[in-house]
Amino acid sequence: MKPTLLVLAAGMASRYGSMKQVQSFGPSGETIMDYSIYDAILSGFKKIVFVIRKEFATDFKNIFEPMLKDKVETEYVFQELSEFTDGYEPPAARTKPWGTGHAVLCAKNAISDPFSVINADDFYGRDAFEKAIGFLNTGSSSTCYSIIGYHLANTLSENGSVSRGVCEVDENNNLISIKERTKIYRNKEGKITYEEDGKTYQVPDDSKVSMNFWCFDPSVFAFIQKIFKEFLSAQGQDPKAEFFIPIIGDRFIQEGKGQIKIIPTASSWFGVTYKEDAPDVKKSLNGLVGAGEYPKRLFEIKN
Repeated sequence: MKPTLLVLAAGMASRYGSMKQVQSFGPSGETIMDYSIYDAILSGFKKIVFVIRKEFATDFKNIFEPMLKDKVETEYVFQELSEFTDGYEPPAARTKPWGTGHAVLCAKNAISDPFSVINADDFYGRDAFEKAIGFLNTGSSSTCYSIIGYHLANTLSENGSVSRGVCEVDENNNLISIKERTKIYRNKEGKITYEEDGKTYQVPDDSKVSMNFWCFDPSVFAFIQKIFKEFLSAQGQDPKAEFFIPIIGDRFIQEGKGQIKIIPTASSWFGVTYKEDAPDVKKSLNGLVGAGEYPKRLFEIKN
């Protein structure tokens, strides 16, 4: 078996304003992805699949191929608007692909073993990868997936609203439902809220949320393809409609296909949603290096 890490790096970075997936944050020029890949390799992942856009391919390969040579197998897939749509004609106003669920589907032909999914621009921590590989090696099946769970209060940005998959969990840490909330923030009264359809709702600070660190069996691809087709039929003409990974997880549970375990992690999460988040990310990474949790140079190929 070849446990695989699927890195979602095809985002247009519209809010950040640049190709944030390859921006340097570490003391020796490391990207956030470098730390995820470093943790993944040490934890036992054997293959890395990058979901990227074609116009970023040269940049990605120039950075990661020399760095990862002889360390882990790599493969690249492209998330394009037409992928896995069976010729579906999107509206003219649609300019970007269909979201994170679609990004996972784009890797269908590159993955044949149990795999984890992460965002390129989120720092997850070593414990999260160790928990994921443990699940992939012993608990993953066609009827059992998992999410690495974080506390909502620890995943907010001080510089604007964020999107999170908010989880409803039973007493056995099984997922009951998951809903993507696209505008979460702490209000002036200090309460965490989200907005939807012009209304505001409160969310408890200790709510479990998905940071898109999922663990799947490869059989999930057939299920994703089925519900993505349904998504296109129902919402495809909405130029802003998004096919998120939480839609996949929620449908999997509601249709009785199996269970999704919430695996809590002791790791600290941080990420870059806005440019203003970058200094805090650099400070956090330097702190971890200073504490001896990471070497100053993750990969010797780095200059």
